[in-house]
Amino acid sequence: MSMEKLKSMIDASDNIVFFGGAGTSTESNIPDFRTADTGLYSSKGQKYPPEVILSHSFFMKYTKEFYRFYKEKMIYPEAKPNLAHLALARLEKQGKLKAVITQNIDGLHQMAGSKNVLELHGSVYRNYCIKCRASYSLDDVVNSIEMVPKCKKCGGIIKPDVVLYEEGLDTYTLEKSIEYIVNADVLIVGGTSLVVYPAAGLIEYYRGNKLILINKSTTPYDHVANLVIQDSIGKVLDCIVGE
Repeated sequence: MSMEKLKSMIDASDNIVFFGGAGTSTESNIPDFRTADTGLYSSKGQKYPPEVILSHSFFMKYTKEFYRFYKEKMIYPEAKPNLAHLALARLEKQGKLKAVITQNIDGLHQMAGSKNVLELHGSVYRNYCIKCRASYSLDDVVNSIEMVPKCKKCGGIIKPDVVLYEEGLDTYTLEKSIEYIVNADVLIVGGTSLVVYPAAGLIEYYRGNKLILINKSTTPYDHVANLVIQDSIGKVLDCIVGE
């Protein structure tokens, strides 16, 4: 019954917005953040808690330690788009999906073919020198001889264009995300526990009556959603979205 209701909502709309989190990429074998022992935020074997390592002040003070964790835990260049990413790209191609708003930094939505992707927390594929702002690719970071990649132009430290703790979200990306959500007919929220702010608070801007939550576990917003499906987001979207 839930799947039929979801399909009818999608079929009837040409103004859909998708808002997703880490659970959208777990089916691409990228760990989520908070699963015990296996999540990215598991402190197992770590000298410092991950929340500390992924902070701006830690990056500036202990850059080598930051990059040791970042290269091991945050970069998955071999990951491929899964059924969820591919279904959303099809939905956009059909003219029904207006934007993908993601908390992920893995670039898998673009790899799947989505064009209008708003990355709230940045991307591992964009990197820049903190001194002269020169741009660098993910390969430049991964293949650097030293643990800390340095700028070829000025010798400054290269920083991933990802939002760390103590840093604010990009204003333009945030404002565009709010604009899409405010104007959306259907808002599909998937693969996120909706506990990390300010990103989680974005769904409060939704004014419609077709809020759909697809997640394997419960969220604080289940009680206000118009449809809740606790299942694999890839399986659900692939089943609903045709070619």
